[in-house]
Amino acid sequence: MNEIILDTETTGLSAKDGHRIVEIGCIELNELIPTQNKFHCYLNPERKVSEKALEVHGYTDEFLSKKKKFSEVVDDFLNFIEGKRLIIHNAEFDLSHLNNELKILGKDPIKNEVIDTLILARNKFPGSSISLDALCKRYRIDNTKRTLHTALIDCELLAKVYINLIDQKEPTLNFKNQNLDKANKEFKKVLYYKKVVSPSNQEIENHKLYLKKTLKKNFFS
Repeated sequence: MNEIILDTETTGLSAKDGHRIVEIGCIELNELIPTQNKFHCYLNPERKVSEKALEVHGYTDEFLSKKKKFSEVVDDFLNFIEGKRLIIHNAEFDLSHLNNELKILGKDPIKNEVIDTLILARNKFPGSSISLDALCKRYRIDNTKRTLHTALIDCELLAKVYINLIDQKEPTLNFKNQNLDKANKEFKKVLYYKKVVSPSNQEIENHKLYLKKTLKKNFFS
């Protein structure tokens, strides 16, 4: 199953208070490797952006007023995520807003399988900070581009965080072109080990004598 890293930006915290989505970003993963398939759009929320939300993402009412409405992109969005597992950081937030937008249009809520990386991180690092920035710092992921919260940048960072959270080494760009079956067979032929060499009795006695002389010399010098 292909996976979709998904993130949204909104006019405010709660869909129950009438807040709407202003940006959707999605990046497709195939066997944990980002493909060329992306979905991204800015949206006209048909309401004002709250001051706190503006501080987070920086999208002004004037900028968003010129963008498409959710009703104009909903079919493309649903087609993009159809049958794919969704990877979201704090999924409850994003899904509540997406399902609210769908409800306004009289459409069914999202029924995709969802993995919440916030829950993964909470289980893996109980008591530690599990924000996206904190996880980037923990895994030494460069997040210097994240001066503001933007959906696509957050998706790119979350993809790397997700790979680390599930204990998978981040793949190289040409990973998909490799013959994995052949590589696995070749790997099984190679044994890596460290040979342990035990000292002889004479070597142990010589070492003790050396230590005795060294300590005596240092003590009286």
